[in-house]
Amino acid sequence: YRMPLHSLEAGMTESSRGSVKIEPSRKRVRAYLNGELVADTIRPFLVWEWPYYPAYYVPAADVRAELIPAGQTEHSPSRGDAELLHVKVATATADLAARRYPESPLEDLRGLVRLEWDAMSEWFEEDEPVYTHPRSPYARVDILASSRQVRVEADGVTLAESRQPRILFETGLPPRYYMPLTDLRMELLRPSATQSHCPYKGTAGYWSVDTGSGVHADIVWIYRTPLPESQKIAGLACFYDEKVDMFIDGAAQDRPRTHFS
Repeated sequence: YRMPLHSLEAGMTESSRGSVKIEPSRKRVRAYLNGELVADTIRPFLVWEWPYYPAYYVPAADVRAELIPAGQTEHSPSRGDAELLHVKVATATADLAARRYPESPLEDLRGLVRLEWDAMSEWFEEDEPVYTHPRSPYARVDILASSRQVRVEADGVTLAESRQPRILFETGLPPRYYMPLTDLRMELLRPSATQSHCPYKGTAGYWSVDTGSGVHADIVWIYRTPLPESQKIAGLACFYDEKVDMFIDGAAQDRPRTHFS
């Protein structure tokens, strides 16, 4: 999931104007369009254009695709005026899939290009594919076995109860309680076609819940085949704390306020 970045560690090299943070990365980063290399760099920059996660900016010299000016600009109060560009390789063109800030008030951005993440077919950090957005060096995921009693309700109906949750602690998000499917009232679950992608956990599938009083869309998710670093939640289900009533060891929990609320 895309997560807030609440603070930047001491010692981080940054330029800032408004909320933008800029930091060089040591990872090799590659982007592809229709199987063709668009960019290949060992000197990318992580740019926090908003607090939740960074974007990759790459040096213009490391872009292999043709960048065609679109004749359009877009203004950012912090980054200045962006020149919008089409990205062209031999077999495909991605319209408005890149931007650059040649006169940005942030000097570090002036020689860099940002490729639209979703416009590219594949992204790699070193030789591993990465999905949704770059991994933040300031985000951490810890998954701990617990004997806390977790009970989940909606509309006054108990949806799940477990004494064997795995609690996932993720930077900037509330704890998430993953439970065995057998601890859920599976007869209340309704299949959903929704999927989401997380660069730390992988691809999640969803269910909606029908309490008899109403259907709550996409409030339960599961990572059936998570990424290696998150294997401890494989096959377990989790509810949005923001959208249900949670009781931990019998105590009602306040609903957290996040960008998922």
